[in-house]
Amino acid sequence: MNTLMDNLVGILTVLGIFVVVALPSLVGLAHERRVDRQLREADADRSRSDTGRPARPHGFVTTTVTVHS
Repeated sequence: MNTLMDNLVGILTVLGIFVVVALPSLVGLAHERRVDRQLREADADRSRSDTGRPARPHGFVTTTVTVHS
């Protein structure tokens, strides 16, 4: 019986340490996702109010090439 309790305490200790280590990361990830969603919604609302239609996603990047002598 003593071995069973030792194993249970060891498993619970490892799980507790894992939760303590992983929890801040998971909370930060949830916060970042919420902020990203709020920024996307604000951008969509702003572009909808400017033109009266939904925003078109920007799938391209324009660049300018300048030749230096």
